[in-house]
Amino acid sequence: MEDFYMNNISQDNSFNYNNNTSNNDDFENARFIMYVVTCIIMSVGLPLTLVAIYALYSQVRNGQVAPIYVINLLISDLIQFCCFIIELTSPEGWKMQIAYFILDFAVSASVGFMVCVALERYLVVAWPLWYRFRRTIKTSVVVCVLVWVIPTVSLLTLYFLVDFKVLLSICAIYLLLPFPLLIFFLGGTLKALSACTVPSDEKRRIVGVLVLVLLIYTLLFMPRIISFLAISDNHYINNLSLMLLRLSPLADLFLYVFMRKGIIDKLLASVCCCRMDSNDISRSPGNDDNIHTVSSV
Repeated sequence: MEDFYMNNISQDNSFNYNNNTSNNDDFENARFIMYVVTCIIMSVGLPLTLVAIYALYSQVRNGQVAPIYVINLLISDLIQFCCFIIELTSPEGWKMQIAYFILDFAVSASVGFMVCVALERYLVVAWPLWYRFRRTIKTSVVVCVLVWVIPTVSLLTLYFLVDFKVLLSICAIYLLLPFPLLIFFLGGTLKALSACTVPSDEKRRIVGVLVLVLLIYTLLFMPRIISFLAISDNHYINNLSLMLLRLSPLADLFLYVFMRKGIIDKLLASVCCCRMDSNDISRSPGNDDNIHTVSSV
């Protein structure tokens, strides 16, 4: 696993730009904007994440396996929020380095749990019988432990063994690996939906989760990956990609919405009603075929 945030922030110096910044005004403005955005993200996301974790944990206690990966994803987000608090206090020396390492570790783990969430949803549709007999809380816990351990070992190893630029390249390559997997899980799920015996409302939630995970990864993680591959010295690009990445803990909260039965179903039902109303308005009164088609739907 790669030193994602530590190198990210040490390169950008989100709150402490390097002395080579050509314009001190730009430095102060960018620093202030990043500070304000981080405060907003932290103040909104921290309490909502705690509430979501508690609500999903109650489902796990009732024997449901599905929320386990989402809970761990939200825990990794919670660790990021705690690191934001430490960062805002501007500690010096080894305290800041440890905070960056933990932040880096939490982001790396969150990527792993995003893949786990997508894989679990894909198995429900594509391999329902296998998933029904193989899914247990014990298996999910083992997978979660591996996802937490692998970033720790990898980060410690790479941090001491590789050069900074090499580390950025390795980080970018690693973070690109989930992208084809997420696309495959979504495509495989859509392909298997017709033959799946899962109820229609559950199908909508599954597809919604997969689409949301792919969107979060593409819109919030991909810009940072591109900046790593480009190894750009442009602090505007670096700060923008960093700011987008810091929005990911807030975006992960929407996964909680899709895990709650009834909430997303009501939303999708309202969308379907709007679509039906649109069809009723657009149909021609004198066209019997159109009337028959809408009525039969």
